[in-house]
Amino acid sequence: MTSDPDRPPQELLHGETRQGEDLRREEADAPPVVLLVEDDGLLLMEAADTLAEAGFTVLEAPHADQALAVLESRADVEVLMTDVDMPLGSMNGFALARLVSRRWPRIPVLVVSGMGSPGPHDMPPGARFIPKPYAPSALVRTLHATVRRAA
Repeated sequence: MTSDPDRPPQELLHGETRQGEDLRREEADAPPVVLLVEDDGLLLMEAADTLAEAGFTVLEAPHADQALAVLESRADVEVLMTDVDMPLGSMNGFALARLVSRRWPRIPVLVVSGMGSPGPHDMPPGARFIPKPYAPSALVRTLHATVRRAA
């Protein structure tokens, strides 16, 4: 990197290259990464297809324990979408939502359920809820709004 005596020195962050601005622009244009947690295979597939068609990158997990493993191994998850009632694993979707909000506070949470509305202490602050069945367009709109709000 050459220096211009009329220009102040430019700092580079660790890992940043001179094309850092271009890299940030590409990252901003990258599709949002959603971690989809749903124990019903058919619903998981339908939601994943809907979100992929809407431009999301979708990571799938059939229960909370696998979702946590994904979150521990990937730093690119931008939003968590979780069902509430998941008989497999060590916790339900509400517990997962609360845990994710504590451990990864930058990741917004969308909770879905066909079992009724959440109680006042079920959801972490800032989490969104949509009931099942949901229209695919409502799901896409809500997830886009959730990602935008977190940015």
